[in-house]
Amino acid sequence: MGSELLIETVHSLFKEPNVFVFLGQCFSESHLLLFPSGVQGDSLTVLQAPEFLSFQKGDWPLSGEKIPDLVALTMGFSVEEDLSWPGLQAGPLFQRPRANVLVVVRGVDSLDLPQSVASYPLENPVAFTLDSVAEMVHSTFAEYTPVVLQLAPSEERLYMLGKANAVFEDLPVTLQQIRARLSQDGSVLTSFPLNSLSRNAEADLLFLSEVQVLHDITALLQRHRHLAKDNSPDLYSLELSGLEELSRVYGKDSPQYRDATSILASVLQKFGEDMYRLYGNSAAVEVVTVKTFEAPLTRKSRSILESKQISNPGSPYNLAYKYNFEYAVIFNIVLWMMIVLVLAVIVIAYNLWNMDPGYDSIIYRMTNQKIRMD
Repeated sequence: MGSELLIETVHSLFKEPNVFVFLGQCFSESHLLLFPSGVQGDSLTVLQAPEFLSFQKGDWPLSGEKIPDLVALTMGFSVEEDLSWPGLQAGPLFQRPRANVLVVVRGVDSLDLPQSVASYPLENPVAFTLDSVAEMVHSTFAEYTPVVLQLAPSEERLYMLGKANAVFEDLPVTLQQIRARLSQDGSVLTSFPLNSLSRNAEADLLFLSEVQVLHDITALLQRHRHLAKDNSPDLYSLELSGLEELSRVYGKDSPQYRDATSILASVLQKFGEDMYRLYGNSAAVEVVTVKTFEAPLTRKSRSILESKQISNPGSPYNLAYKYNFEYAVIFNIVLWMMIVLVLAVIVIAYNLWNMDPGYDSIIYRMTNQKIRMD
């Protein structure tokens, strides 16, 4: 009777049809083992990927700290440690996507994204940044000034590099600017029904502000389509925490949270399709959904611009000095003059070493004749 009561209690707690219960006898005691097969955890979803990027479908878990390495590999860069993860197969050596877009959604473990390439469970969801990948892009393609954009609207954290400063100059970044943008023509408030969401609640406005930022990014790229056709890959890193705030204020079972989750899923699906199309079907778009990070991360903005030794104090980017067109001429003059002088010294030293004063020195002969005359 006690075991039956325990089983009924467990079923009432989980209320899931796919919870399996195994009851065994061991050492004359009852042991209850639960296997919740339907529980979903944090995940990494590949929304869009070029044909030459081979993402294999499966349930291979990926550690959260390895996400920057995964992004670097998809963009064709090498990493310090090999990523022994079967989800990404080796692709062509001379092909790389024109852009990589990573969206981190906090406050939810999974989103309904049916039109995705593949989805993988995420384990050890520690906080991370793509600073290392941004530095690779900047150092490798510095002459092409690629677009590097890292944005977290809720924290008003923005980092732009290269052509991003010109493209996203009008992008609202502070919460006050984004909320003002929501009241203007063409805002996302007219694109979908708000249902239980309110335009006056702070948590709701934070979520809607993040949706507005996604819309404005694609709208601004529409005006600068030529940037998606250059020879340098672009990097986008976005962090959205509106769902986390809605969950904290209203709870996960609230209609506001459910409506926001549905809206964000459809918006992200369209955002991925737009970015993929803007870059000529050569962009990788990933979505990381995590309830909460295990450890807080403190980062310093513009960290990739810092350098211990700056070769050119007048430039904050640690660039080399600019040389004029006479540099090559002066360099060749100095180089060949030094070579001629070195050869002359060698010839003179060799002749002096092998000289016989009795036969080769006129001074010796003149002195000898003068002595004989005396």
